Amino acid sequence: MEFRHKDLLGIADLEPEEIRLILDTAASFKEISVRPIKKVPTLRGKMMMTVFYEPSTRTRTSFEIAAKRLSADTQSLTVAASSVTKGETLADTAHNLEAMKPDVLVIRHPASGAPHFLAQRLKCGVINAGDGLHEHPTQALLDLLTVQEAKGRLDGLKIAIIGDIAHSRVARSNIYGFTKMGSQVTVAGPATLLPPYLETLGATVTTSLLEAVTGADVIIMLRLQLERMGQGFISTLREYRDYFGLAPRHLHLAKDDVIIMHPGPLNRGVEISPEVADGPNSLILEQVTNGVAVRMAVLYFLIGGEKG
Repeated sequence: MEFRHKDLLGIADLEPEEIRLILDTAASFKEISVRPIKKVPTLRGKMMMTVFYEPSTRTRTSFEIAAKRLSADTQSLTVAASSVTKGETLADTAHNLEAMKPDVLVIRHPASGAPHFLAQRLKCGVINAGDGLHEHPTQALLDLLTVQEAKGRLDGLKIAIIGDIAHSRVARSNIYGFTKMGSQVTVAGPATLLPPYLETLGATVTTSLLEAVTGADVIIMLRLQLERMGQGFISTLREYRDYFGLAPRHLHLAKDDVIIMHPGPLNRGVEISPEVADGPNSLILEQVTNGVAVRMAVLYFLIGGEKG
């Protein structure tokens, strides 16, 4: 199996075999991160450039660590201190960056489709690090890897994704990814935060947290993205917590070996209780570890590995 893409724009674009190839490669790269010297020369002489129009801690940092583990050079554009603040267009910014000859551009942008816009115009590879309300493909890949390691498989699992589905690009990528790999996905949240098209993506939809977690193998909690909301989506944070916050009492409804995940950042005491976030079923920190390995694999295939 070969990876034939110039860019990574979304999980929707990938075949199950390509997802499996990335996961297997990421798993093999994890060993590098526990060596005394955490570096291999695989991408020596290559350059990764990151351009983040929205805040990020885990994604941006793990891309930079991933590149450095593979010996690639990195350059980060701070948008607040760039010509973007002077009115420069996205296309002009990207063409100027490409003139500096990066091998891959990693971009996060508030507009859905921005990475696709750039991928059509740039010769270098483009990686979508989150675009608007659309997709966040590397987050889904690291979630898939985390579940695969914990459960030994992806097919036949019940995955519950709970919270602010309407504003979550992570939810969309995870729905695509888990359904492609044979899992059954149920999404739950207030009716105001459930887009009408979710069932067309292959997910079962409910407004009951209890229904979603019953029999679940995996529970993925999402934060309320208040920065993207107007008025009227929820009444109060307290009411949201009471109906859609995951607490220890809910875990008895799930499988005995249920695992708990969250893409971060966590709003402790809102969508997830501290006891659950820090409890024995939580793999939230394992997700962060796997994020580096997955991004190493993606960089390898886009600018280092052989493509057909």
